[in-house]
Amino acid sequence: MQTTLSRRRTRLGAYLRANWLYYALSVPGLVYVIGYKLLPLVGLQLAFKDFSIFAGDNILESMFVSPWVGMQHFEKIFGSADFWRLLRNTLTISLMKLVVLFPIPILVALMLNEVRCRPFQRVTQTLIYMPHFISWVVIHGIFLTMLSANGILNRVLEALDLGKTSFYTDPIAFRWLLVFTEGWKESGWGAIVYLAALTGIDQELYEAAYVDGAGRLRRIWHVTLPGIAPVISLMLLLRLGGILEAGYGQILIMYNPTVYSTADVLQTYIYRTGLGKLDFSSATALGLFESLVGFVLIVSCNGVSRKAFGRSLW
Repeated sequence: MQTTLSRRRTRLGAYLRANWLYYALSVPGLVYVIGYKLLPLVGLQLAFKDFSIFAGDNILESMFVSPWVGMQHFEKIFGSADFWRLLRNTLTISLMKLVVLFPIPILVALMLNEVRCRPFQRVTQTLIYMPHFISWVVIHGIFLTMLSANGILNRVLEALDLGKTSFYTDPIAFRWLLVFTEGWKESGWGAIVYLAALTGIDQELYEAAYVDGAGRLRRIWHVTLPGIAPVISLMLLLRLGGILEAGYGQILIMYNPTVYSTADVLQTYIYRTGLGKLDFSSATALGLFESLVGFVLIVSCNGVSRKAFGRSLW
């Protein structure tokens, strides 16, 4: 027994000496996951407590000494008219973005893949990737200048006798503004995954389709799209799992009280409730609800993807 244990230790030591660099490289990722993903889970207890920041000598002590109230915060949230408005806004904006924006990166990748002039392809890729690295604050400033009452777009509309449109204060127009700006910012970056998937398609399939008389569009339909279908299903799965996010950072920066009726979503309300009103318990309860819904959706969609396409996240 002692000999077997010694051999295992020797093999483990040899393995660690041979692969220590890989484990060293994983340390920053582990620190991030533990510090920003696991440790904050302790705060989920606030959803079931009447939390007061002054209950203890510090925040951590206040968290543990605050009295338990069970499901009281969830009952208050689900009984509020604001909750159903927020949920409706969140689902509406998310579904608008899903339906309109999800196919765009796929189309961008297909078009770039068909470009035969490599220098033009590289320049185009760089240009459409660039908006991803611009912060929402800068993008908000750009579009606010263009779409304000005296902006260039409204001047054009006025010159055409079409009348001005208040994009930032009209509740319906603002939703489409959110869709357009996210598409402008992220569509090029989202195409990277599909471009990578396209490189894995066997080129002999294209040659065989060409010999059989298939034109470019038929090769795309019968070879390219089936080749990247598993990747499309996985990306759709991930998108559905985050359907209650609706672009929190974008909306928080761009919206204003005049469009709260249609643009206020769960996460922006959590921010305003938690930090604005210091109601940390209600904000935590609402955030926990959002996370649970996302978890159920991604598990369910993962099972559907496994059965339909034979591919899944796990």
